[in-house]
Amino acid sequence: MPLRTIFLLWLWVLLSPAVSAAVQPSLTVYGEAPKYPAGFSHFDYVNPYAPKGGSLRRSALESGPFDHLVPYIDKGTGVAEVDGWVYAPLAYRSQDEPYTVYGLVAQGLELAPDRRWLRLYLNPAARFADGRPISASDVRFTFELLMTQGSLKYRQQFADVAEVLVESPSQVRFVFKNAESRTLPLDLASLPVLPEHWWRGRNFADGGGFEPPLGSGPYRVAKVDAGRSVTFERVKDWWGECLPVARGRYNFDRLRLEFFADTDVARQILKSGGYDYNREFSATAYTIGYAGAALDDGRLQREHLAPGAAQGTQGFVFNLQRPLFQDRRVRQAIALLWDFEWSNRQMMRGMYLRQRSFFSHSELAAVGLPSAEELKILEPWRAQVPDEVFTQVFEAPRTDGSGIVRGQQLQALRLLREAGWVPSGDRLVNAAGEPLQFTFLNGQKGFERLLLPFKRNLAQIGIGFDIRQVDNAQYTNRVRSRDYDMIVVGYPVSQAPGRELFNYYGAEGADDPGSNNYMVLRNPVVDALLEGLVRADNRSSMLAHARALDRVLQWGYYWIPNYYPPGISTVWWNRFGRPAIAPLYDAGLDSWWEISPTALTQGQMRKRSAEVVHAGL
Repeated sequence: MPLRTIFLLWLWVLLSPAVSAAVQPSLTVYGEAPKYPAGFSHFDYVNPYAPKGGSLRRSALESGPFDHLVPYIDKGTGVAEVDGWVYAPLAYRSQDEPYTVYGLVAQGLELAPDRRWLRLYLNPAARFADGRPISASDVRFTFELLMTQGSLKYRQQFADVAEVLVESPSQVRFVFKNAESRTLPLDLASLPVLPEHWWRGRNFADGGGFEPPLGSGPYRVAKVDAGRSVTFERVKDWWGECLPVARGRYNFDRLRLEFFADTDVARQILKSGGYDYNREFSATAYTIGYAGAALDDGRLQREHLAPGAAQGTQGFVFNLQRPLFQDRRVRQAIALLWDFEWSNRQMMRGMYLRQRSFFSHSELAAVGLPSAEELKILEPWRAQVPDEVFTQVFEAPRTDGSGIVRGQQLQALRLLREAGWVPSGDRLVNAAGEPLQFTFLNGQKGFERLLLPFKRNLAQIGIGFDIRQVDNAQYTNRVRSRDYDMIVVGYPVSQAPGRELFNYYGAEGADDPGSNNYMVLRNPVVDALLEGLVRADNRSSMLAHARALDRVLQWGYYWIPNYYPPGISTVWWNRFGRPAIAPLYDAGLDSWWEISPTALTQGQMRKRSAEVVHAGL
């Protein structure tokens, strides 16, 4: 064979996407070894022998009624649990690692050595509930559907996908425009797969209405009470039940989601036994709202689950497109006057921790002065960010908790005077005589208790502050149209963030109603730091970019940082078993099981658990 022919064959083999990459059952962000090796039997945070059966009724994470079922569009309100319960993902994200996915619908994952493509090998057992096998065409159809009719987050997250190739009925390859995003392969592997044959001819853009969707997961939608509740039934012959990623999970025969427009009503219904489990987002309600005999004797349980998890970011955000808030000194002055220490002591029994980072309780949070690597990242932007980013550690304003904030008020008045706001009677006005006043748009009943002391502190130096309470539908519409001065916002925090951060802080989505950039932030430095974070080729670089980003956001005073709990605030009736080891990053509800059809006291539960152990179950 001629040398030229040998060389060309060798070159073809070297460059062929079919070689050089290893097929694996899992993927990690930076190629590090996963916690669970190939052939593992189950996750550590499940009970592989948990009995199947029984039921669990829980409140939905969404507030207000739902107007369709699938959660993949921006319009209206869908049902988040359809993703995972009804539609199984290509690969499942484990809850005790920063970011690792293990194959489910896809039994094999193959990432190119140069990270320019991802190939997925589908499990031949994977099928939809009508018995039809899940195919590579379904994967491509799902991706194209989400990118054209789905939520804005998909277009942002998967912007670097060049094409999706169906290589065989059970083999699909995602080709990337570049190899810059380290989380892109894992994000793609986390996607659900929708049945092309079912969705063709249905209105996906409107969420498919209330028709139970044809799924591939461990549950099916059994009953829909439009806007109020959804009942799911376990699929008894689910194809994935014996896989390592599913063993010990999805134990209840029936799951029911209850939707409430009023969180106070939801709380009272739980206390009366109307449902079993509530994720509590009100700090005040969690500390004092469940007091009573049931809590005292243990029939009602209250606990902060997953205490090691990164906690979501919460704060009062300024709408930066309002002229009033475009001066950083005004934002800083207003932030000085929210008295967390007094509110925490008086209303929350001192249980909560002050938010100071956009990545609270995680490695990503900026602490101490910038490291040498952070300074190198920040240096090109020195002229465009506050000097404090380089020289100071950000600390949220602190008070002595007495409720008297005279020192903070004097500091705020100095900042406002520099910004052109001066006293006129009992108000602060600018050069045009316009008063300094703004409105807080509130969609949560009971939240005004935290806002009224803030209103008093502002009024004492001449700042007008109104609290506008609106219903859920009006709140949603006004937020999406950016029709507010200030709102309270919560953002999730991931231990391995990726392009989803553009949805929260990126300029591209500032005005998009599907975006979560509620600050309406348009900052080229933030965008550049986000790009650097996404493109980081190792965890150390990613952390340095995240901390640099955190500092720029902190010193921008784009929000008034609130607080976070020491875990996921949860209340439930004591009739469930839980694995001995809890997941690090999630409440782990899908690994619970029923022990009793009625709530047990603490003593009764100990006795019942001892009986189960004695029986060897």
